[in-house]
Amino acid sequence: MKNRLAHVVIVGTLMVMLYPLVWMVMTAFKSTAEIAQNVSLLPADPTFGNFVEGWDGAGVESFGTYLRNSTVIALLAVAGNVISCSLAAYAFARLSFRGRTLCFTLTIGMLLLPKDVLLIPQYSIFHALGWVDSPLPLIVPYFLAMDAFFVFLNVQFLRGLPRELDEAAAVDGCGAFRRYWYITLPLLKPALATTAIFTFIWTWNDYLPQLIYLNSAEKFTLPVGLRMFLDATAGSDLGPMTAMSVVSLLPLFLLFMFFQRRLVQGIATTGLK
Repeated sequence: MKNRLAHVVIVGTLMVMLYPLVWMVMTAFKSTAEIAQNVSLLPADPTFGNFVEGWDGAGVESFGTYLRNSTVIALLAVAGNVISCSLAAYAFARLSFRGRTLCFTLTIGMLLLPKDVLLIPQYSIFHALGWVDSPLPLIVPYFLAMDAFFVFLNVQFLRGLPRELDEAAAVDGCGAFRRYWYITLPLLKPALATTAIFTFIWTWNDYLPQLIYLNSAEKFTLPVGLRMFLDATAGSDLGPMTAMSVVSLLPLFLLFMFFQRRLVQGIATTGLK
């Protein structure tokens, strides 16, 4: 009886959590007028016109342009985080150098700072470099191990690996970088998979930095492009916006579906259970 009750609670909680997603999918097949009038979950007159109209964009750029920009930025952010965070974690976990403890403490201290606090100084730096209205502010920082969370995650994973592997390689004449490339990196795959998946999801859904640094419509990403369907002074195309919201969720759904096992394995083996 206890197990059945637990399953009922779990299924009920799941239905509550999935309701907004189901509502969005069903709303994608309603016209803008029906969205305002029909509060029912199921559409009274299903239509696929929202997807056609939404793909054409909100009168500025096509939705395919926003999709391409988000894909490029997200993939480059993933590459940058995987390379830079694994290198930084290897240095903190495996190399001995003066000031290592202080540097690692400062890195972890970055986790305590809200990102909103950094917006003004970062904008000043990127404006001085002439990078505003370009994707560089959204890509380059990821190649500099700016995300302390993933550095910490990889460090925790490396601390669970035996040091004897590095010592044996050092005896055979491997330098620090060769030990990282041939020994540490292959063993770091679960943590790197977690880093890649979370980086892609967070970058794909990121809105505020993209809104601040991108000014031209042809450079907008998905979150900013979806905002173009809303107009405070005129009518808002809720139907096409909802339809394109469903389209923008498909890559994330497929990513999680194919890499779910690696994601769970990476989280479970880094001590962040």
